[in-house]
Amino acid sequence: MVRALYLASGLLSVALGVLGVFLPVLPTVPFFLLAAFCFARSRPEWAARLYDHPRYGPAMREWRDRRAISRKAKISALLAMAFGGAVSWLTIGWPGAIGVTAVLLCTGTWIWTRGE
Repeated sequence: MVRALYLASGLLSVALGVLGVFLPVLPTVPFFLLAAFCFARSRPEWAARLYDHPRYGPAMREWRDRRAISRKAKISALLAMAFGGAVSWLTIGWPGAIGVTAVLLCTGTWIWTRGE
C-alpha cells in the first residue's frame, strides 16, 4: 500500500514537472526531485531514469549529491521571483503584498545561500 502511494505521488510530481516545462511560473526540477524521491521508494529504476535525463538530470544530481544549485538557476529563480513580487505589488497592493514579499525574501535568501 505504501509503495502504491509513493508511486502515485511520483507520477503526480512528474506530471507537475512536465507542466513546468511549458508554464514559466511552475518549477520543473523541484517536482522531478520529489518524483525521484518517491520513485526511489516504489520504482528505483524510474528514479534512475530521472537522474539520467540529459537536460534535468545534472541539476538533480547536483542537488542530491551536494545540495547545490547552479548560478544560472539561482539567477533565473531570483529574477522570476522579483518579477512575481513586482506583479503582486501592482495587483494586490498594500498591505497584501507585504506577505508575498516576506516569503519571497526568505525563499530568495535560502536559494542564494545554497552552494554552486
